Amino acid sequence: MREYMLCLFAAAAVTYFLTPPVRALAIRWGIVAPVRDRDVHDTPTPRLGGLAMAGGLLAGLLLASKLPMMSSVFDGSNVVFALLSGASIIIVLGIVDDKWGLDAPTKLAGQVLAAGVMAFQGIAIIWLPIGGTLVLDPLTSVLFTVIIVVVSINAINFVDGLDGLAAGIVAVAAGAFFVYAYLLSVDLGLERATLATLVSVVLVGMGLGFLPNNLFPARIFMGDTGSMLLGLLLAAATITLSGQVDPSALSGGAFLPTLLPLILPFAVMALPLIDLGLAVIRRTRAGRNPFAPDKQHLHHRLLEMGHSQRRAVFLMYAWTALIAGAALAIAFFPLIYAGIGTAVGVVIMVFLVRRTPPKSVVNHGESQTGPIGRIG
Repeated sequence: MREYMLCLFAAAAVTYFLTPPVRALAIRWGIVAPVRDRDVHDTPTPRLGGLAMAGGLLAGLLLASKLPMMSSVFDGSNVVFALLSGASIIIVLGIVDDKWGLDAPTKLAGQVLAAGVMAFQGIAIIWLPIGGTLVLDPLTSVLFTVIIVVVSINAINFVDGLDGLAAGIVAVAAGAFFVYAYLLSVDLGLERATLATLVSVVLVGMGLGFLPNNLFPARIFMGDTGSMLLGLLLAAATITLSGQVDPSALSGGAFLPTLLPLILPFAVMALPLIDLGLAVIRRTRAGRNPFAPDKQHLHHRLLEMGHSQRRAVFLMYAWTALIAGAALAIAFFPLIYAGIGTAVGVVIMVFLVRRTPPKSVVNHGESQTGPIGRIG
């Protein structure tokens, strides 16, 4: 656990300290998010924060490569190179999109390329815990992996609509996934789960390191460079655990070996996936492009109910933690106790969502002064 925490702190520290110079670079290059009708911010804000998070990723992986316990991930293995190859493509794609803007088909092609590069190099779904163990043929494995990665990338991209929202949700989701992956890789000695554990804990560090500059009022946005990178890494973590750890290798008892490897990835990403699904259905019914932006996401609805930006963001964090925690509770506790705890959590969350503070409280202290106006 100590070495994982070192990787987390390294990723967080490098992300945090790189964010201000990246912000200055974004302003210098003119990579600034304009104010549009569908946006919540009302002042142009620098984006490209994903570049700082990429630095955090490299720092976490570099430190891990020097730690004895992590050696099995790097020695004689191609998966780290596969991860970095896919991440590099996504980062370049994101920078181009943040600077000049890309149409949906071009972005989708780049996402498929990044996912395919990872899949062909070893980060791929090999089997599924369905009917025991369902082994996938090579073509199905690659296709299924590409679909999962692309869905994950766009789910995080869609949910990135409020200051601090995507970074925090990914940090919470990755933290929950780390707990389960750590149990498998360390306590049960399933060595192949180590990459999932490492990527998860580095993701937590990247999110925590970026949040101080991204919480309302944000001084910088992560941009598509950041949201697509986070989505790809979260997908890579779930794939290396759920798709490559044979469920028959897990002992029975409280682990629900047949179902949990399939449930947990969807649980930790439930909120972004729900938001993505609702957006696609909503836009398709209206005869619009599923990737055409609008202002009807879950976080927009919370704002319409009267919640402040900060409150809406923390409510989304709490929902993510509740859903992911429920899946973890199934792993660690008897089903009856997990069910009771989840039910209590749902009741509390529904109460918090429905209870909006007075307008005077909502707007108190939340000046809309833009970040760029504070330079110098």
